[in-house]
Amino acid sequence: MGIFGIFGKQNHQNIQNQKDTEESNHLVNQEEETSLSEGMQKTKRSLFDKLSRAIAGRSIVDDDVLDSIEEALLSSDIGVDTTQTIIERLEDRVKKDKYVSIDELNAMLCEEIEEIIKVAEGNSVEPFDFSKKPYIIMVVGVNGVGKTTTIGKLASQLKDAGKKVVLGAADTFRAAAVDQLVVWAERAGVDIVKQEMGSDPASVAYDTVKSAVAKDADVVIIDTAGRLHNKVNLMNELTKIRNVMRKVVPDAPHEVLLVIDGSTGQNAFIQAKEFTKATDVTALAVTKLDGSAKGGVVIGISDQFHIPIKFIGVGEKIGDLKLFEKKEFVESLFK
Repeated sequence: MGIFGIFGKQNHQNIQNQKDTEESNHLVNQEEETSLSEGMQKTKRSLFDKLSRAIAGRSIVDDDVLDSIEEALLSSDIGVDTTQTIIERLEDRVKKDKYVSIDELNAMLCEEIEEIIKVAEGNSVEPFDFSKKPYIIMVVGVNGVGKTTTIGKLASQLKDAGKKVVLGAADTFRAAAVDQLVVWAERAGVDIVKQEMGSDPASVAYDTVKSAVAKDADVVIIDTAGRLHNKVNLMNELTKIRNVMRKVVPDAPHEVLLVIDGSTGQNAFIQAKEFTKATDVTALAVTKLDGSAKGGVVIGISDQFHIPIKFIGVGEKIGDLKLFEKKEFVESLFK
């Protein structure tokens, strides 16, 4: 389902009125969306098949079985540290009863992975707080991860949920980035603020927020440069963008959303590490999970960085950008 079924879960104090609640429950292109199970099929097939082989014909869960399970988890790019945690917990659970069926093992894995994500995420991921108007989202991430596409899908779903959206094309270093965002703005039917190539990104962000306030917009989404010369430049640029937006809206941005490409496996960990050093990332969007067997990276990143994963991308359609629901996600891998 589209991500804007989530707003019915939000505390009513954070919703301006009942109309907002009804609008935000609107589902976008429901009949066209890729189901989560379909989107995670490659990872599910890879992981499930390897786990099945690990326990097939075995009467007990011994060290060899656990080693095979460990290998299966690592091949899905869950990560070494997170995999080790899962294996240690499984060892504790099978000490009393050495025999478990594949269904029982899957159930155990589901429970342990859910618990890892639950601990990593802390409190439940809250949807956008529309009591803050305009709600300002600064989107960061390296080039090629699907950052601009994620912004476009998000803007389109917000628009269809009845929200007034303004996009800011602050990635002024690449003409393609601005052009692509313009196409998405036209497709979604939302406003966009842009300047000439090479313009000061902070200036674009300032103009965008100022325009949004003047138009009484609900949401501002700022695209930023995917890569600068080094981490110091990146940090300085993002800090500058923050500071100029705060001249208009003192607590901006309300969200710093890091977009990472789930299909890159361990490289996604590197992306998360670099950007969390450069700025105060508040949430993650993990894209391209449908095209890879490396979907386990979602579990590892959640565990290692303790930053809530808010969105996942499991297909090309607008509705294929989904709110990350940990229980539903884990069950999609094992059921």
